[in-house]
Amino acid sequence: MRPLALALALALAVLVPLTATAQEAGPEAPGEAPQPLAPETGPAAPPAPGADFPLYPFPGERRPPAPVNGAAPTEQVVAGLSRDAVAITATFDGSEILIYGAVRRESPIPADPLDIIVTIEAPSQPLTVWRKERRLGIWVNAERVEVGAAPSFYAVATTRPLDEILAPDWDSRFRISLPQALRAFAGAHEVDDTLPFTEALIRLREEAGRYRLDEGGVVLAEDTLFRADIRLPATLVEGAYKARIFLLRGGQVVDVHQAPIDVHKVGLERWLYRLAFDQPLLYGLMSLAVAALAGWGASAAFRRLSQG
Repeated sequence: MRPLALALALALAVLVPLTATAQEAGPEAPGEAPQPLAPETGPAAPPAPGADFPLYPFPGERRPPAPVNGAAPTEQVVAGLSRDAVAITATFDGSEILIYGAVRRESPIPADPLDIIVTIEAPSQPLTVWRKERRLGIWVNAERVEVGAAPSFYAVATTRPLDEILAPDWDSRFRISLPQALRAFAGAHEVDDTLPFTEALIRLREEAGRYRLDEGGVVLAEDTLFRADIRLPATLVEGAYKARIFLLRGGQVVDVHQAPIDVHKVGLERWLYRLAFDQPLLYGLMSLAVAALAGWGASAAFRRLSQG
């Protein structure tokens, strides 16, 4: 009986990560509590007069007026992707996307230096960031901050350091940098200072490879041709991703090109993922059956080894 119990415990331990992966609807970083999946809504609309707009990193302050270009762009981005769809299989360990293109212009090259920023953004989800405290020798969740929407994956690649090529007001308008990728806070705050919570969220996801800033990751040739290679991690969340290419001069955005990327599960991974959400009872019974079968098989193997 002891080998049978040990084998059953091992089988259940193997199935637990599979269940967690199939039912994942939020972030995996420590200190985060998953919330129900919310659809991507894009940049928030300007607030009504007198209304608060709790946008990170300055919650409680209204968003500054969006700058506008005085004339039609004289330069435009013409870009393409090496692939516009990513299939997540049971053995998926990440993927790489090549973003390439050129700058189309009908006038001489301006004197200001040309820069390119490339971003890839996953669908946004609401989440809760917790601060843990040690009480009576045990680490427990204490204070929390609810973030209204944050992408599960966000990568930024630039030709030069981001703070040297992008003005803050244009960053606020297009939400390009990592802090601006967090859409807004949700509800009333339970803490006086939310900055440590959002900084911790960005740090944890950077350590997990979910948020990336690759300064110098875009190669620009003769102010016309460019390319960027962005690595997608194995922990991708299924959904509609988007790639954006920004053309900048003098800290201002001259033109923007956007392209969709479809990330979806296929094969056995897709079937288990849908089964866990659509028929959780059947999925649970199947998991128990597989665990029992694996435990019986391991017990029989141990018994033969002990007798031999």
